[in-house]
Amino acid sequence: MRIKTKLNIGVGLLFIMIIVLSVLSAWYINQLKRDTNNILVANYNTLEYSRNMLLALEEVNSDPLAFGVFEKYLDKQRENVTEPGEREATEEVVIHFSALKKDLQNTSLKSSIRKDIAELMQLNMAAIQHKSSIADETAKDAITVISIVGTLCFLMAFILMVNLPSNIADPIRILTASIKQIANQNYKERVHFKSNSEFGELARSFNTMAEKIHEYSESKLEKILKGKKRIETLIDNMQDPVIGIDENKKVLFVNDEALSITGLKKEDFVGKLIQDVAVTNDLVRNIIKDIIHPNAKTESELMKIYADGKESYFEKDVIDINIVPTGEEESQFIGQVIMLHNITPFKELDLAKTNFIGTVSHEFKTPISSIKMGLQLLENDKVGNLNEDQKNLVNGIKDDTNRLLKITGELLNIAQLESGSIKLNIKPSEISKIVEYAIDANRAAADQKQIKFLVNISPEVHYVLADSEKTAWVLNNLLSNAVRYSYENSDIAIEVKKLDDKVMFSVTDTGQGIEPQYVLKVFDRYFRIPGTKKEGTGLGLSISKEFIESQGGNIFVKSEYGAGSTFSFLLKENEKGESI
Repeated sequence: MRIKTKLNIGVGLLFIMIIVLSVLSAWYINQLKRDTNNILVANYNTLEYSRNMLLALEEVNSDPLAFGVFEKYLDKQRENVTEPGEREATEEVVIHFSALKKDLQNTSLKSSIRKDIAELMQLNMAAIQHKSSIADETAKDAITVISIVGTLCFLMAFILMVNLPSNIADPIRILTASIKQIANQNYKERVHFKSNSEFGELARSFNTMAEKIHEYSESKLEKILKGKKRIETLIDNMQDPVIGIDENKKVLFVNDEALSITGLKKEDFVGKLIQDVAVTNDLVRNIIKDIIHPNAKTESELMKIYADGKESYFEKDVIDINIVPTGEEESQFIGQVIMLHNITPFKELDLAKTNFIGTVSHEFKTPISSIKMGLQLLENDKVGNLNEDQKNLVNGIKDDTNRLLKITGELLNIAQLESGSIKLNIKPSEISKIVEYAIDANRAAADQKQIKFLVNISPEVHYVLADSEKTAWVLNNLLSNAVRYSYENSDIAIEVKKLDDKVMFSVTDTGQGIEPQYVLKVFDRYFRIPGTKKEGTGLGLSISKEFIESQGGNIFVKSEYGAGSTFSFLLKENEKGESI
């Protein structure tokens, strides 16, 4: 039988039983109402009239109005005759009452009237008792019938409650479990429902689907295995060491390069927890420290590993593998791939470049210094006087020499920074002297363009914990750029103030400013804003950034294109100028 038919039959029977129960209850209630109304309307009224007539009879000798009251209730009684013998008794009361009105002193008539009224009351009381027994029988019948029908309704509802949900829920539960088996790649799972209901059709469709998936998986297994071999071969032939782990940190695969640098065998690596391997291998322990302790992860550093018969440099890259399972929406973490990129050739090239820059810069400084000495001799009047053209030529050579000397100095600084040979002398440094040095170094250039320096040093700051020479170089560079890019007859603001536990140096110009797309690039090496006609190497701001960050500070810029720029850097304050 189909589920829809079962539901219709079950619910329909229950509905019919409820209607029958409701109709029977209403009919019996109506019967009880009718029986009780008969008692109240007929017999109770007669008893009431009889009582009032007896009361009036006792007052006929003393109250003239008592006859009227008696007659009133007697007339009502004559109209309320309902029981056998009640009419004759009522007529006896009428006859005796008529005689009493003619002879008030006749006590025997009063006694007769009392007997007649008592007869009326006896007749109605007997009728009430009879009708009450009828009502009791009706109530008993109602209770019996309604109880039987109610019990049938309860049994019907109980049978439906026990059987119907299980008939629907059990096949769904079985089907759900089978679907999970299929999802777990158990394609041999089958569902067997013998009924011809909708679940039977669903089971047959499910079995057909499972069989086709099973056939498909069997037919594709060879291709899957071939693809797996292809991927394993690709990983083994990669030039970079690769280690794959699952979500439980168990090693899934490791290529030959990784085995070579770790000095381990494949059987000692694959299938084991990587933290267990790290216990006996320092290199593996160093590789996985960020994975085992993710909260303690620091900025990535180059790893020095002895490989290929020499000390090599590697960059570590950990890739999280997340997938979205079929039919689901949330991604699921299934493991990680650790890749070590061998950057030794690039490191060697970078070192060669740094050595070349340092060597060339150092070699340039000697002839440039000789040129400067020669220029000083030419400017000396004792050697001889120069005409105007010669003076202009000497000044041009002097400017070019200074520029060459500046470029050479910047290249030397870059070479020192890259090689790590730069020395920092961090100590409490007087802020006013650093600012004074930068202003004096740029005063001549500012005077040529009639630019004023507006200095504002907060009175609450006096010392900064820094390398005074490098910090003065940075402030000098920022001030030099401000003078170079400011308009004539303008102002440059130099501000030093306290910011929490640090000191902020700021240089604000009113020049053209920096276009928004170039603001984040100004601290990159060799970067110069496109279209600028000013000369420079593009190294000054990069060196400034390196100098400040190596002292534990940071440097930044705010610029509004067309309104000027503000370059600022932060260094730690030293309140009392005490050495540390």
